[in-house]
Amino acid sequence: MLTGVEIHPGATIGHRLFIDHATGVVVGETAEIGDDVTLYQGVTLGGTSLHKGKRHPTLEDGVIVGAGAQVLGPITVGTGARIGANAVVLTEVPAGVTMVGIPARIAGRCAKGKEFLAYGLEGDELDPLVRVIESLRLDMAQMKDRIAELEGEGAETTTITTKTGVRS
Repeated sequence: MLTGVEIHPGATIGHRLFIDHATGVVVGETAEIGDDVTLYQGVTLGGTSLHKGKRHPTLEDGVIVGAGAQVLGPITVGTGARIGANAVVLTEVPAGVTMVGIPARIAGRCAKGKEFLAYGLEGDELDPLVRVIESLRLDMAQMKDRIAELEGEGAETTTITTKTGVRS
C-alpha cells in the first residue's frame, strides 16, 4: 500500500529487478521475471483467464517494460526485449526486439551494446511512431502531386457544375 506496487507472493522474481517510479505496477501470481529486468510505472504483468495453470507472462533476462505497458497472458518476452510505453502485448516476444503499439507489434531490433538504452533505441534513431507518421506524410505528398498531375492533364476537357452554374 505504501509503494503502490502489487506483487503477488506467488510470482517468481530474479536478481536485480528494478521498478522505476513504482506506482501502479502489478505483477500477477504466475508471472516469472528474470535477472536485470526494469519495469517502469504503471506496468501490468497480468492474466487473461481464471484457470489454475500458468496465466501470467514470463520476462526473460534484461527485459525493459515501458511506463503503462500491459503484458498479458501466459506469454514469454525474450531476453533483452523492450516493450514501449503504453504497449499492450498479447503475443510471444522474440529476444532482442522492441515492441510498440496496441496491440503491440515489432518496431525493430534492440541495440546490441552494453550501455543502457531505454526501449533499445539508439539516441539518433527516430521514434517508431515518428517513422510511421513521416512515411504517411511522404505518401500523402506523393498522392497530392499525382492528383495535381491528373487534374492538369484533364483541365481542358473538365466541366464542373456548381450551385451557381457551369464552370469549365
